[in-house]
Amino acid sequence: MTASSVPVSTLANETISKLKRCKSMKEFHQIHAHMIKTNLVNHTLTISKLIAFCSLSALPNSLSYASSVFRRIENPNYFIFYTLTKGSCDYGDPLDSISYYVDMVSCLNELDKIAFSFPSVLKACSKLRAFKEGKQFFGQILKTQLWFDPFVSNSVVRMFVELGEIEFARGVFDKMPERDLISWNSMITGYLRVGEVELASQLFEEMPERDLVSFNTMIDGYGKCGRCELAEEIFRMMNEKDVVSWTSMISAYVINHHSSKALNLFREMLSLGVKPDVPAIVSVLAAIADLGFVEEGKWVHDYISSNKISLNSGFIASALIDMYSKCGYIENAYDVFRRVSHGQKIGDWNSMISGLAIHGLGQEALEVFLEMERMNIKPDEITFLGLFSAFSHGGLVDEGQFYFEIMQEKYNIAPKLQHYGCLIDLLARAGNLVDALKVIQHMPIEADVLAWKAILSASVKLGNVMIGEKAALRAIELNPNDSSSYVMLSNIYAKAGKWDDVAKVRLMMKQRGVRKIPGCSLIVIDRKVHQFLVAKEMDAGYGSNVHSKIEELVSRLKLEGYEPDLSQVLLDVEQVGKGSLLNLHSEKMALAFGLINTSNGAPIHIIKNLRICCDCHAFIKLVSSVYNRKIVVRDQNRFHHFQNGSCSCRDYW
Repeated sequence: MTASSVPVSTLANETISKLKRCKSMKEFHQIHAHMIKTNLVNHTLTISKLIAFCSLSALPNSLSYASSVFRRIENPNYFIFYTLTKGSCDYGDPLDSISYYVDMVSCLNELDKIAFSFPSVLKACSKLRAFKEGKQFFGQILKTQLWFDPFVSNSVVRMFVELGEIEFARGVFDKMPERDLISWNSMITGYLRVGEVELASQLFEEMPERDLVSFNTMIDGYGKCGRCELAEEIFRMMNEKDVVSWTSMISAYVINHHSSKALNLFREMLSLGVKPDVPAIVSVLAAIADLGFVEEGKWVHDYISSNKISLNSGFIASALIDMYSKCGYIENAYDVFRRVSHGQKIGDWNSMISGLAIHGLGQEALEVFLEMERMNIKPDEITFLGLFSAFSHGGLVDEGQFYFEIMQEKYNIAPKLQHYGCLIDLLARAGNLVDALKVIQHMPIEADVLAWKAILSASVKLGNVMIGEKAALRAIELNPNDSSSYVMLSNIYAKAGKWDDVAKVRLMMKQRGVRKIPGCSLIVIDRKVHQFLVAKEMDAGYGSNVHSKIEELVSRLKLEGYEPDLSQVLLDVEQVGKGSLLNLHSEKMALAFGLINTSNGAPIHIIKNLRICCDCHAFIKLVSSVYNRKIVVRDQNRFHHFQNGSCSCRDYW
C-alpha cells in the first residue's frame, strides 16, 4: 500500500507516535520532511504536535526549529501558541514567551482558550523581573472569569512571590475566590524567602489543611532563616516524611553549622531505609567537610559507588572534592577531580582550585586554571576567588596582581568586594601593607570587615602598631561583636609591651559584652571525637597522661634545639609562667593525645578553630622529624602538612 492510499488519520497517528519517541533534532527533521511529502503539514493536529514536541523537548535548537515551522502556518491554533509560550519560558528566552502570548491574544481573541498560557507568561515575567508587565497581565486576568480559575490565580501569587513583591502576593492571596494547598504553600514560601518568619509561621498555623509540601516548606524556610530549632520542631512532629523532609532538615543543620547533627540525621535516615537523594548526599558531604571527619567521608563515597550514583549527578563530584580537600586529603580530592575533569562542569574545577588553595598549593592551582583555559572552560567569579586565595596562601604576589587584571580585561569580570579582599590579603600577607592600604583607598566600593582584618592580621605578624591600630578600629566599627578584631588589637599592643592599652581593649570587650573565642582543637581516634580547649584541664581519665606527654615532648625537643617562643604568650606574666601557658595550647594537647593513642608511624590529623601560633608551628615541625610522624593541622585559614621537620606552608601562613 502506498503512502497516498493510507488514510490521513492513520498517517497522522503513526507520525504522532514517532514524534513521541524522538530523541534528537535529526529525527525531528526526518519526520518533518516526511510530513511535507505526505502533506501532513496541513493537518492541524499533526503540525501542532510537531511544534509542541519541538518546543518542549529542551534539545539544542529545538525552539528555533519550532519557531521556523510556526512561521509557515497561516492560522495557528491556541495549542500551538500555548506550547511555544511554555517552551520559550522554560527553555528559551522568556521575552519570546510574552511575545507569543501577545500574538495569540491578537490572533484568537478568545480568553477562555488561552487560560493555560497564563502561568507560563506570569513565570516569564518573574524570570525577566518584569513587575510592571506582571501587574498588567494580572489586571487582564481580573477582567475575566480566569480570576476564578485556581490554576491561574495561583500563578499570579507565585509570580509576585518570585518577584519579591510579598505585599502584592498577600493582597492577591487575600482576595482569591478559592484558595487551595498550592495557594497557601506559595504564600508561606514567599514569607520565608524574604525572612518574614513570624508571618509564615502564623499562616502555617491558619492553614485549613497541610500536606508534605507544607511541612517541607517550613523546614526549608526555617533553616535558611537561621531558625534551625523551629525546623527541627516541625520535622519531629511530622507523622509522615519523604526524602525531601530528611534532605531539608539535613540542609538546615548544615546551613546553621550543626554539622554533627546533620551527620547523625543522615545515619538515622539510612537506618530507617530512606534512600537519600543527591541533595542529601551533597549536604552531608558539606557537613563532613566542616567536621573534617575523613573516615565518614570515605564511607559516604563508598555508598555513592556501591549504589551506582554517578559522580556527575548534581554537585556530587564538587562536594566530594571539597570534602576530601577540607579533611586534609588533597590527593583523594585530585583523584575524584581527574575522573570528572573531562567534563565542562565549572563547579568541579572551582572546587579543585579552592581545595588546592587551602593547602597552600598556589602553583598547582594555577596549573589547573591554565588547563581550564586550554579546554575552553570559561572561568567565573568563584574561579578567580579560589585562584586569588591560592596565590595569597602561596605568597605569589606577582601572579595575583597579574590575574586580577586578566579577570577584568580578558574575561570582563568586574571585581567584587571578595575579589578586592583577596588582593588586599595577598599584599598584606606578603608584608606590603602600604600597597594593601592603597587598594582599599582606590577600590570603587567600601572595604568590609574582612579586608580590614587582613590588614590587621598582617600588622600583628609584622609588629606594625600604627597601621594595625587603624585597621583594628575600623574593623571594630564595622562589626563591634567580632571578638577577633579586639583580640588582634590586644595582641599587637602586647607585642609592643603596651600593657595599659591591652587593659583598655579588654575593658572595652567587657563593657560591650564581647567574649574571646577560646582556642579549640579536635582529633578523631577510632571514629570518636576528642576536644581540647586552650589552658583547660581534660577529663580526669586521661588529662594527666596528656600533660605528662607534653612535658616529655618538650624535654625531648629541647635536645634538638627547641626553644619555646615566649613572645607568643601575650599576657603580662613571669617568663616561667609563659612556658607553662605555651604547653597548654590546644593543638599541643591534641598532638600529645594523638601520639599516645595511635600506633608508631600513623599520621595524625588535628583540626583547630584559630590560626596556629608560631611556637606550636615550630614545635610540631620538630615532632614530625623526631617521632617520624606525618602531622596534618587544619587551622582557621589553611592546612599545614608537617613531615620530616618541615611544613608544606614553608613557614608562610
